[in-house]
Amino acid sequence: MLEVRDIHAAYGDVKTLRGVSFDVQPSEIMCLLGRNGAGKTTALKSVMGLLPISSGSVTLEREDLATLPPHEIPRRGIGYIPQGRRLFPELSVAENIEIGLMTRGMGKDTKEWVLELFPRLRERLKQTAGTLSGGEQQMLATARALCLRPKVLLLDEPTEGLQPSMIALIRDVILKMKAEGFAIVLVEQRVDAVLQVADRVVFIENGMSVASASADDLKKDPEMLARYLGV
Repeated sequence: MLEVRDIHAAYGDVKTLRGVSFDVQPSEIMCLLGRNGAGKTTALKSVMGLLPISSGSVTLEREDLATLPPHEIPRRGIGYIPQGRRLFPELSVAENIEIGLMTRGMGKDTKEWVLELFPRLRERLKQTAGTLSGGEQQMLATARALCLRPKVLLLDEPTEGLQPSMIALIRDVILKMKAEGFAIVLVEQRVDAVLQVADRVVFIENGMSVASASADDLKKDPEMLARYLGV
């Protein structure tokens, strides 16, 4: 479904990606792991066209995404939940959801679907997004991305700063999306959380994808985790 092949990218003269490759298929959770600054977030930004690639390819169902302007990529069916959530804090919960619905022309059925996933948001539709708790903001960011009815969902550090109950809720939603056929790319620092949900892991180091393994193999032999994540 989503295929990223040997992408290179830079911020000005500073090269940040030097050959990242990964793919994800429907009903699969693929996790990008690596130390801080390895290039995980940058890889997601490049998929979304927020940082243009200088070489390599990004395709969704064989359509080239790298030539599209950034605003067209969500319309192709990629939902992106960035690190830090990036909500419109001055708008209400309902207005943030409406922005997600407008992206691909979704209607009331989709709105009801995401509110069933996150019933707490239904109670706060009139509340300003910036006044929500951290966990509620993560719910809203996830709901807004799901309003696209995406084929692929990119999540960047979705559990960062959340209390255990919120982490469990987000994990359950991710697993539900997998069961419904979504392809999911997850960037997450918490290895325990990764091994609970991921099917495969791709390790990124110094802007390059350097190894991959199934989550089951990592559970049996954690030496690879120590090699690529140890200090």
